[in-house]
Amino acid sequence: MKACILDENINEWGTKDTRTELIHKLRRLEAEQYILREGESFQDFTDLMLRHMGDPEPELREHIYSTFYIWLKRDNKFTDEEMRQLLTVLMDDQHLFYRIGNEGDHSVLTRAFAVLPIALIMQRDRIHPFLTLKDFQHLKQSLLRYYQEEKDLRGYLPAEGWAHAAAHGADALEELIRYKESDIAVQHEVLQAITGMLHNGVRIFDEEEDERMASVVDTMISETLLPQQEIADWIHSLSQCMEWPDTRAQRVARVNGKNIVRSLYFRTIARNDGNYLTLTSAMLTAEAKLNSFNEANPTYGGNEA
Repeated sequence: MKACILDENINEWGTKDTRTELIHKLRRLEAEQYILREGESFQDFTDLMLRHMGDPEPELREHIYSTFYIWLKRDNKFTDEEMRQLLTVLMDDQHLFYRIGNEGDHSVLTRAFAVLPIALIMQRDRIHPFLTLKDFQHLKQSLLRYYQEEKDLRGYLPAEGWAHAAAHGADALEELIRYKESDIAVQHEVLQAITGMLHNGVRIFDEEEDERMASVVDTMISETLLPQQEIADWIHSLSQCMEWPDTRAQRVARVNGKNIVRSLYFRTIARNDGNYLTLTSAMLTAEAKLNSFNEANPTYGGNEA
């Protein structure tokens, strides 16, 4: 499977004819239960879907993801080698790292919608392994790099629909930590990547991105991927931002940290089995420090406008 290169001499997303053709074909595929007609090939569809993965038309992006979901997860239409090739393309500079670091333009749509089928391929690989250890290392490094370097953290855009890079990336990280190859060092790398996203300096998450990140940590807890004390230490570390100067970056870190701690607390106590006292205590302590409206917090009644 060769990589699709965006043709800047036409426009960023290809010709109008190929876009229109793909939209019609994907609508028809959905109506016909995603069964190809005689003379059609998965390769033809995949090439076009990769080319238009970051199209600003939300319906087209959603149809592309839905088609990948059906073919990768439900119907297992791709061979191991085809999935390996597809993963290589999805993680290249024209997809997951397309104009990485840009903010406020359409490039985030390509990056954020490339990471979704990556997560689907990871699900397949965890059940029926086909990636080598070298493949896994490249996958791990790419996902962590993406989560660290993504700067466009917008959630829902008025015209273009979902971008949601922080949420989509968290979904892939949740798949990553479930790999048997993800040792304690990898678990800690993922926690640090989440800290970096929470402490992004600009955006307080308001489209439930914090819930998707909480799912990653909650999986570590429920599947005992890290000792409780190590997760408790990470939770405590989120409140260290209270020692920073009173800046916008500190407020972003404080509110994002408070929200994810609350999410984790309610998920943990919902299990109601009494096995998480270390964690719930850490969560309550961190929330009290991060909550400037808590009378026990030295910042209570401080600089809130």
